[in-house]
Amino acid sequence: MDTDAPEISNNTHFSVETHQFIRIISTMALRLVEIFLPNEKQQALSELLDPIESVNTVQAERGPELTHVKLIMDAQQTEDLLDKLEAAFASTPGFRIVIVAVEATIPRIEKPKETEPEIKQPLAKKLQYARVSREELHNDILESSQLSWLFVVMVALSSVVAAIGLLRNNAAVVIGAMVIAPLLGPNVALALASTLGDVELARTARKSNIVGIALPLVLAALTGMIFANGTLSQEIMSRTEVNLSDIVLALAAGCAATLSFTMAMSGTLIGVMVAVALLPPLVTFGILLGCAEWQLALGAGLLFATNLICINLAGVMTFLAQGVRPLWWWDKQRAKKATKQAMITWLICLAILIILIIASQKWILK
Repeated sequence: MDTDAPEISNNTHFSVETHQFIRIISTMALRLVEIFLPNEKQQALSELLDPIESVNTVQAERGPELTHVKLIMDAQQTEDLLDKLEAAFASTPGFRIVIVAVEATIPRIEKPKETEPEIKQPLAKKLQYARVSREELHNDILESSQLSWLFVVMVALSSVVAAIGLLRNNAAVVIGAMVIAPLLGPNVALALASTLGDVELARTARKSNIVGIALPLVLAALTGMIFANGTLSQEIMSRTEVNLSDIVLALAAGCAATLSFTMAMSGTLIGVMVAVALLPPLVTFGILLGCAEWQLALGAGLLFATNLICINLAGVMTFLAQGVRPLWWWDKQRAKKATKQAMITWLICLAILIILIIASQKWILK
């Protein structure tokens, strides 16, 4: 392949010596965007990139058939560029985009000083720009929600760990089960699928959710039948009561879980998993069913349902607030319908849940 940079345009975007490099800095990470395009589309690509100040060309190589252009830019700005590229070249044979996370650059890039006061923007606009691209978000969430043997094994192992921790009244073991349980990803994926109207992602998320709920429930019920000795630990009892404040907690944690995906802050997921854990109340529900403790099982089941419903409802609302939308108009129509149906469904479920919580509290008081 010819390593000389092609003369695509005279602007600084396609110069390795560009001085606009410093203008792309913000609080988020950088992304290396690699574009593969037929040589005859070079001029069209140049015209598309020319007005975008946040794009800087690191390297441009012309091969026998394809031009390979490498751009570096802020992760927050990639979605706008990707949408423009896809709209212009989606039907072009050989067209492909590859996005790579940039760990560091040498020399180090410093954020420029503000010379003008920051333009005040609505919160919705700020949230929209403070996230990774739709494609990167979709890929990360899809990866975390895939139904695979690893997913099944991790769910089974975390269920066993949680059951032992609950029966032994060991909080540290229960927290460990919360962290390793992969149940958060499928629910965030279901919320994203509703927002984008993505049928395939919704199908994947539903399959993973069914397995992720059924398997721990069966294992916990068997554990309760075999190992429970009639004395219930404090760890179990603490998950048999649910209050309206748990709904607020679950909604807040659901928003935090969604933001951790959209802003590529995977480290915060551990805290979210502990704050709004799905596995411990689910395993508690199963253990109590195995012990035939029906009244206590109802409380644990309501707590699990609270977390499940609120994570999905908060996820949809957060994606909407951040402007996560499909690119094409026909997908937008489908997404609008799917989002409306999801919001109505989860709100009805939440209303029923509130009624059940109030009714269960009155039942317990009697």
